[in-house]
Amino acid sequence: MNTIEMIRARLAPLSPERLEIEDESARHAGHEGAKGGGGHYRLAIVSAQFAGKTLISRHRMINELLGNMMQKEIHAISIKAYTPDENQSAN
Repeated sequence: MNTIEMIRARLAPLSPERLEIEDESARHAGHEGAKGGGGHYRLAIVSAQFAGKTLISRHRMINELLGNMMQKEIHAISIKAYTPDENQSAN
């Protein structure tokens, strides 16, 4: 299972309506943080479970589910977390 598949599996409990994961590691090759391992990812997720939650709470939910991947497979992650209503408004 590659890292993107592992991220998808870990975030499954959020029952995402939309989940987009982009590996941006190649854009960061050679910078100091990239030497320690782990990739750089961009995440866009839409989940009803984010309703009534602050942006910080949403990020914490995601980080908790990713758990130890944040120490090894993931060096950095950019997160955009929306409720279904917010996602509709953005489109």
